[in-house]
Amino acid sequence: MPREFYRSRRVEEQIQRLLVDLIRRDVRDPRVGSITITHVKVSRDLSHATVQFLPFDSTRPADEIADALKSASGFLRIQLRKHLQMRQVPELRFLVDDTIDKAARLTSLISSAVRSDAALAAAHPADPATETAEEPPPADEPT
Repeated sequence: MPREFYRSRRVEEQIQRLLVDLIRRDVRDPRVGSITITHVKVSRDLSHATVQFLPFDSTRPADEIADALKSASGFLRIQLRKHLQMRQVPELRFLVDDTIDKAARLTSLISSAVRSDAALAAAHPADPATETAEEPPPADEPT
């Protein structure tokens, strides 16, 4: 049974809190705009961190915001080093969080399946006489 890495989880939560504050307060790149850090995942050896974010500013493409965050990652690592008590601060990798898009797509697929089933049921109403089949005779009686 694999051992839980509680330290990794604590580091992820601390990095997320610090990044939210640092990006809001200290990053001056206008391409970043308003974002939400949704998730931080740190590798087992704490050398890499994947940071997922959602942009609020719909006027900028998410890739442009990710590029801006990538260019600010060195600055952010220096700032994290000042606040974290770690020998090595993880290398930051920023990705757009597509969980909401995936959830919306799944909801849409489920809704269309329900609609098509309802349309199929309305087009072919079931005959009540064919729904009730004869009960099979008991196994110990000859047929």
